[in-house]
Amino acid sequence: MNKTEVFFSRLAGEGAVLVSVASTKGSAPRERGAWMAVFAQDLIGTIGGGHLEFQAIDAARARLAGAPGEPVLRFALGPSLGQCCGGVVHLQFECVTLADVPALRERLAPRLQPVALFGGGHVGAALARVIAMLPFSLTWIDSRDGIFPQDVPADVRCEYSDPVQSAVKDLAPGSRVIIMSFSHAEDLDIVAACLQRQRARADLPYIGLIGSKTKWATFRHRLEARGFTAEELAHITCPIGVPGIQGKEPEVIAVGVAAQLLQLQI
Repeated sequence: MNKTEVFFSRLAGEGAVLVSVASTKGSAPRERGAWMAVFAQDLIGTIGGGHLEFQAIDAARARLAGAPGEPVLRFALGPSLGQCCGGVVHLQFECVTLADVPALRERLAPRLQPVALFGGGHVGAALARVIAMLPFSLTWIDSRDGIFPQDVPADVRCEYSDPVQSAVKDLAPGSRVIIMSFSHAEDLDIVAACLQRQRARADLPYIGLIGSKTKWATFRHRLEARGFTAEELAHITCPIGVPGIQGKEPEVIAVGVAAQLLQLQI
């Protein structure tokens, strides 16, 4: 369950004050729209910023106790807050209850970019865990029964597809595709299916293939034999991950690939 749903479920038992970043100027710890829900004893989410957040929590709990207050407060991120960011943050304070959930659900819905991950092996499992914590909507695809772990993150959608490349046609528009199946033959078929879709729709902004430069050289020749042009093949990223990160452990690879996806956010 993501933090938004945890927030909504908590509202069934008690009210809260929703503190959100209304606007910023200059350097600030969080962006416009970032939020935290302050309850009497704890909180969900963060607006960042150390003393900024401490003061916001105090102001929110005063409102929970019935004290009046302006709906929007201005905070200068300077010496008075023990900070040197130099920016200004305006925070909005809203008392909310269970009755506000329908409106909040639409307003706070995270803007997630779709990611399709082909391959349920060790690297795929590590990458799925990392991506599940980031602003992505993950579809995890494999051709093998029983390959997905039982503790898949709640917001990850697992899909069995045989042949595996047949899932490409149903991917959400704008999907970032990561290919790391158990088989080089499957990898090749998935890449080819992605290139066919890109040729027809041009709606897959990133197609990443795990492997070495030698693997990609072999794949490139085979894909050229299938009729794909050099321009089309240039759309494939192989190797994947942020350059310069060493190590072949699944978790290291996962962090590098996730970082590359974040660099591609639009």
